[in-house]
Amino acid sequence: MSDGWQCHALLSPTEMGEADRLTVAGGTPGIELMENAGRAVADAVSRRWTKRPVAVLCGPGNNGGDGFIAARILAERGWLVRLALLGVRTGLKGDAAIAADRWDGPVEALALSSIKGAGLVIDALFGAGLARPLDGTAHEVIAALRDRPLPLVAVDVPSGIDGASGAVRGIAPRAALTVTFFRRKPGHLLLPGRQYCGETVIAQIGIPAPVLDQVRPRTVANEPASWLARFPWPGAGSHKYTRGHALIAGGAVMTGAGRLAARAAARTGAGLVTVAAPQAAFAVYAAALTGIIVQPVDGIEAFRAALADKRRNAVLVGPGAGVGAETRDKVVAALAAKKHMVLDADALTVFADDPCALFAAIAADDVPAPVLTPHEGEFARIFNHQGDNKLDRARRAAAESGAIVLLKGSDTVIAAPDGRAAINCNGVPELATAGSGDVLAGIVLGLMAQGMPAFEAACAAVWMHADAAHRFGAGLVAEDLIETLPATLSGLRAAGFKPRALTAGTP
Repeated sequence: MSDGWQCHALLSPTEMGEADRLTVAGGTPGIELMENAGRAVADAVSRRWTKRPVAVLCGPGNNGGDGFIAARILAERGWLVRLALLGVRTGLKGDAAIAADRWDGPVEALALSSIKGAGLVIDALFGAGLARPLDGTAHEVIAALRDRPLPLVAVDVPSGIDGASGAVRGIAPRAALTVTFFRRKPGHLLLPGRQYCGETVIAQIGIPAPVLDQVRPRTVANEPASWLARFPWPGAGSHKYTRGHALIAGGAVMTGAGRLAARAAARTGAGLVTVAAPQAAFAVYAAALTGIIVQPVDGIEAFRAALADKRRNAVLVGPGAGVGAETRDKVVAALAAKKHMVLDADALTVFADDPCALFAAIAADDVPAPVLTPHEGEFARIFNHQGDNKLDRARRAAAESGAIVLLKGSDTVIAAPDGRAAINCNGVPELATAGSGDVLAGIVLGLMAQGMPAFEAACAAVWMHADAAHRFGAGLVAEDLIETLPATLSGLRAAGFKPRALTAGTP
């Protein structure tokens, strides 16, 4: 496991439990971890707010134990603390019972009155492992909190958020701050959970990083540290032929999509980019694209001839291609030519009536795993994977198809057939604009043409796409992403990483 992967690993509630277990088995008492967790919550509160009446709401498990400790430490610092428990004190077990014994203040039963007069609330009711809807008194109190302008600090996750999926189990409060421990959970990044967490801080509580070698998490937050070592920076001996040759199947009507993708691939660093344009639209492409080769290509046989050039090592089919037999034939031909591929938009929809045909073409001998870039609608057309866990859906789709699945959205998930997955966390609302997906497909293509492995290329492209949008800001249209990519690339270089240069075609 690389350092970048370790630092940004996301742990499911089950994996976090195993990290705890391994730490305790290694000689660290569980109550020490709980003390450190509670102190981290108290420290976060003390740093951000002035002293005021605080209501600490504790649940019946270890999350509640963290709350007891946070309450004790805040009280020792002079805060006016009121502690309410869901359940009875005698029902607490293990480390949570020890933590409760160390609290010498009153413990009241959780009720709506528990938050009366509070200037801040600490939510330590339920942790990330909650898999059932909140009900009863907990539901009533959380509902009341949602109607009051009180700052709320969540311990691990806001109660009601599923740490594995980000789903809301019935109801959840919106936290100003969430303090989690050791590593984040997928639910901190996946929607809608991300919208409930507020600022999320990670506290180190004594779990040693090497436990991840045994836990072996397969999910990571999509940060540059996890893929920059494989980024295809040009070297001193680079020239346009060593930086790859990208081929794009241009559409006859929606020509803007192919043009955006072509410019994005070139801007990302592909040495050469060719648009295979229908003769009827050739003049449109040729007039609009400078620095891009435009080749008239009519019909599937002419497209196969364009694929025959071995220097054309990466192919994009889909943007503006049209939903018809020719698009389908182009996908199959490019896969049969064993090119690195990106399939977007129409290239996915065209297989809606027979996705197994696409999967079979991908599964043929020596075909490199392509990158599929569906939005939720396209995903539903070719994959029968429903449910509220976007991460699981993308992972199952990658295993079924044999492809890298880049499931788009504000919480884009990238999943590989081997089980690796990344959740993006720098997306911005401004990306919801026409042509944005075409630019993303072009960035993936440009990176793959230069030899970046498909999974890492997809992860890098998603991050770069969002970073460019963040840099540009309000008023963004798709063309602006392409013009802002140089600033994104310069920022990556300035970050101090020392990645190795790649030669096109060598992962």
